[in-house]
Amino acid sequence: MAITEEEYKKEEKILSKVRKLLKETLEDLGGDVFQDEEDLTEFKKMLWENASSFDKGEMSQVMAATSQEAERVLQKRQYFKRLNQIKNKPYFASIVFKDEYNKIWNIYISLTYLKDDNFNNILYDWRSPICSLFYDYEVGPCSYMAPGGEYKGELKRKRQYKIENGKLLGVFDNSLNIDDEVLQDVLAQESSDKMKNVVNTIQQEQNQVIRNLEDHNLIVQGIAGSGKTTVALHRIAFLLYRLKNLSSNNILIFSPNPIFTEYISDVLPSLGEDNTLQTTFNDYLSFSITEYKDVEPFTDFIARYYTYQVPNIELIKYKQSDEIIKDLDKYLENYISNAKFVESFYEGEIHYVDKDELNDLLHHKYDRLPLFERVDEIAKRLSANFYQGSGKKNGTFRKLLKEHANFKRDFKEIYRGFYLSPYCKVTLTEREIDKFIKRKILYYEDALLFSYIKGILDGFPYEWQIKQVVIDEAQDYNKLQYIIISKIFQKADFTILGDINQNINPYYHYDSLEELKPILKNESKYIELLKTYRSSPEIIDYTNKILNLNHVNAIRKDNYKPVIFRRHLDNLKEQLEKDIKTLKSTYSSVAIITKDDREAEKIYTVIKDIIDISYIQLNTKIVKRDLIIVPAYLAKGLEFDSVILYNDRENSYKSNERNLLYVACTRAQHELYIYN
Repeated sequence: MAITEEEYKKEEKILSKVRKLLKETLEDLGGDVFQDEEDLTEFKKMLWENASSFDKGEMSQVMAATSQEAERVLQKRQYFKRLNQIKNKPYFASIVFKDEYNKIWNIYISLTYLKDDNFNNILYDWRSPICSLFYDYEVGPCSYMAPGGEYKGELKRKRQYKIENGKLLGVFDNSLNIDDEVLQDVLAQESSDKMKNVVNTIQQEQNQVIRNLEDHNLIVQGIAGSGKTTVALHRIAFLLYRLKNLSSNNILIFSPNPIFTEYISDVLPSLGEDNTLQTTFNDYLSFSITEYKDVEPFTDFIARYYTYQVPNIELIKYKQSDEIIKDLDKYLENYISNAKFVESFYEGEIHYVDKDELNDLLHHKYDRLPLFERVDEIAKRLSANFYQGSGKKNGTFRKLLKEHANFKRDFKEIYRGFYLSPYCKVTLTEREIDKFIKRKILYYEDALLFSYIKGILDGFPYEWQIKQVVIDEAQDYNKLQYIIISKIFQKADFTILGDINQNINPYYHYDSLEELKPILKNESKYIELLKTYRSSPEIIDYTNKILNLNHVNAIRKDNYKPVIFRRHLDNLKEQLEKDIKTLKSTYSSVAIITKDDREAEKIYTVIKDIIDISYIQLNTKIVKRDLIIVPAYLAKGLEFDSVILYNDRENSYKSNERNLLYVACTRAQHELYIYN
């Protein structure tokens, strides 16, 4: 709702005052930061030159003080950086809040805070407790939670601003966020090469996820276009603001692939925070499995199915199943219980080592440890006992223990043994087993099982410094992966986001992500996001029919552009060129999404000579999205203004590939063309 001319002039004056204060603060702070850093550098130099004059206690005190001063300088520098980010767009919204004592609070909401000379808040950080009122309430009775408890009152006004280069271009009063002018303006914009922050258009259901501090773990089921990834990144920014002793280095994001990692890389910096640690599950597998040259990436694993290179589908289904976890556990329990030292031995000529004592240590004294760690501990104990506490013979005893045991640290052979054991539910010949055991590059489905066996027997790497783990595209991880992750990050809380309708793994499927609750330590909350902000109603209507969905709520207003179908093509090259030129004349990003790599290669070959186009493959990291060709399984998490969906008639989507088709179609924001 537009405001009066008088109100508009008042807002222009307020903006002018805020910008003036902001400029002055930046000038003062810039000088302080420069001087502080110079002083700190000089102090460190003095400390280094005079280190010999300090005793141990004095040195500890000086180092602690230096560390505190360095942290203070860093915080000041980061605040300066955030203020500099907002200098041309100081705030994006305001609220008028009347508290229960009838005091009126006029709150201007920004990416960070700003105080005047009297330490009064002029701008409030969007993550501060009182700012949650803007996201959670219509005009009327309201309340918010802060460290001091619950505060109640009345929300008198909600206002949004369009500010560019320090100029006030628009002011809108609104009672709801859900269909307001600012949101629709953002949705109407063309997509870009990088995901943007949406701090000015966060919706109520998204805000409930972002600001949740009550639950250790959040499991979020969100439909295509509901903003799951955006919510996750804004939640990270919120947690960094609200939780003491949490830094970007304490947070790890599991991304589906390097393309996606690059796509989201600007969001946290645009919110004034450093990017967190990021990885893929494949990175972990490649790091932990050293017995093979490499590990097959997840996307190659999926591509094998969609390019019909899987001779035994039932075997992979078993390897991906929940059932095999129980079978592996039984096999490993039996392997550990039967592990023993088979004979006594001498170290040198006088040190006798009794096998019964060794087996007592193995199965009682050190039974809390993984099997092969027990051997290391026994070696240390023997060396200490026989050599007066010295550890110099650790290696000698370790070697002797291995020589006199009926088990050895050969994970390939242990994994092979599972398929020959009565615990395995499939019958395979030794030759069939060797086909996947003796490969140089370990198949993805085997890598998951191999890493689990290795972790159980040798210990999982314990990442104690990680306090928050975010997993995106959660539906593509089977339960074994969550078990492994929970064992590695034992002290972390989890934010898990996915959509079971976008599962592209043909061997594994969740009925609900709520199934993950028992795997995670501590309490977990399951939340659903049921509104989609990405696609037009016409596209949503079509994609609903693919999976027989009816619960999708499209927020984007009608654009009256129906889904276009291209059938019986006489000249593929000519039609593609024509459609690409039509879409490029309107939109900044166009994607041709194929079913698999083979089709992507075919289309690229057809049109690369007539149109400048990028072909996105597994190892592609930087994506310029103005015009690309990409197979569907690599397009997950990305979005484009317009999409041409292509598949060969002889390679059409089958009934069990509906989810892949759904993923491909839901990448489109404004227009969707379907070939064949």
